[in-house]
Amino acid sequence: MPKGVVYLVGAGPGNPDLLTVRAKQLIESAEVLVYDYLVHPAFTHLLPEGCEQICVGKRKGFHSKKQEEIQEILLAKAGEGKRVVRLKGGDPFIFGRGGEEALALAEAGIPFEVVPGITSAMGASAFSGIPLTNRNTNATLVFVTGHEDPEKMDTTVDWGSLPKQNATICIYMGVANLSRIAGRLSEGGFSMDTPVACVEWATMGHQRICRGQLGTISETAKAFGLKAPAIIIVGETAGMSEDLSWFEKKPLQGRRLVVTRSQGQASELSSMLEKLGAEVIGLPLITISGNVNPKTAEDVFSEIASYDWLVFSSPNGVRYFFEAFFKKFEDIRSLGFLRIAAVGKSTAKEIKKYFVSTDLVPEQANAESLAEALVATDSLDSAKVLVVAGNLGRDVLLDKLEEARAIVDRFEVYKTEQTDLSENPAAKMFREQGADGILFTSSSGVRSFIDQAKHLQLSGDALRPKTISIGPITSATMKQIGMPVDLEAKEASLESLVESVVKRFGK
Repeated sequence: MPKGVVYLVGAGPGNPDLLTVRAKQLIESAEVLVYDYLVHPAFTHLLPEGCEQICVGKRKGFHSKKQEEIQEILLAKAGEGKRVVRLKGGDPFIFGRGGEEALALAEAGIPFEVVPGITSAMGASAFSGIPLTNRNTNATLVFVTGHEDPEKMDTTVDWGSLPKQNATICIYMGVANLSRIAGRLSEGGFSMDTPVACVEWATMGHQRICRGQLGTISETAKAFGLKAPAIIIVGETAGMSEDLSWFEKKPLQGRRLVVTRSQGQASELSSMLEKLGAEVIGLPLITISGNVNPKTAEDVFSEIASYDWLVFSSPNGVRYFFEAFFKKFEDIRSLGFLRIAAVGKSTAKEIKKYFVSTDLVPEQANAESLAEALVATDSLDSAKVLVVAGNLGRDVLLDKLEEARAIVDRFEVYKTEQTDLSENPAAKMFREQGADGILFTSSSGVRSFIDQAKHLQLSGDALRPKTISIGPITSATMKQIGMPVDLEAKEASLESLVESVVKRFGK
């Protein structure tokens, strides 16, 4: 059997947007992913179907595999001829023990590649607005670990010499030993009023910055409630103006929000929230996929030009309809002279991507309003109407159109199914950390959340989220099953949903 290959890949400081292009390419083609606890679950969405996922922990206070066990996993999976991605927080070769893993692979004769990542200190610097170098204060930069190998008899860090270098000191993994480290730096010559900044969860939506002075930083951090992971920055640049802290000025910075759309749909909403500074946990409660019956499609498309109205009840319907349409036709003009109706602005926006105009969009984005708007056109008597839907679509639209004496055909082009969350990394993050809010954008998502509640039970100290609905139909489902509706968007659209979230949670 040919040997596999192992890629030691840096995932960056936490924010998924800071992943390198090369890292993304490797994750998308991985056969086995071996990852640390601090690696963001969003990266698993990039994995190809069937990829084996192995979490090896690496978090203080939680079960983790020993370094020797991790190396054995890499050797074993590569020995099976697999393409293995070892995804590590930050950079593999900066306090990431990537060197040990590379040595083990080299000794076993297994091919490997090292892909650098943005190290945590650099991420903390950029997202806190604290330059690590400044020509007026320092020309030296030091990265040092605050947590050495506990089995070592003596420290290899000469803390006493660091103050003499007139350097900015970036301390990794030093929260637990902050008091001792501050004392040693002070003894070495740093002034007690030397600026210190501790950047907790650097680059993430819930990033926090604890600022103080060396002589009192231990007490300041304790009162602040500082917890790992955090980068500790010591030096004059740590005291520079807070005006440079651009990230904390974003309206949703410091908020963690859960997006419950299907994986393919979540990216647009997640992106909108992340641009405003929020940390987003993508919890794909449902999976949406094409579900076009070939015989039905043949019948529909052979008669497509005979329809008076083509009605779309969701953006998903638009995508999967045109996917099937262009398998049959090469020219959009094959639709003929029918008129097109969309349930709401988001659906009309999706239709526009195919260079097709929408003739009718109701004020309210729901099936009832769409039916009323169509009836109001006085064009339905004996008219042929094709309603594009999914397997869980409500019958209210079809019923009302038939009451108006329209000849209605239903064309099912996609199906909605529950996602298994039992081993989902995002579900695990939600259970352990909770969130400020959880956004529901469909009734099927609400039902799936309830059905999978056993996989979503929050730990004792996790944030309890407010429940947020995209509109009245989703809210009605939430109320029907006994779930509170803490916030509802003014309009059933992503834009209105985000606007409502900013008003409720923004700075």
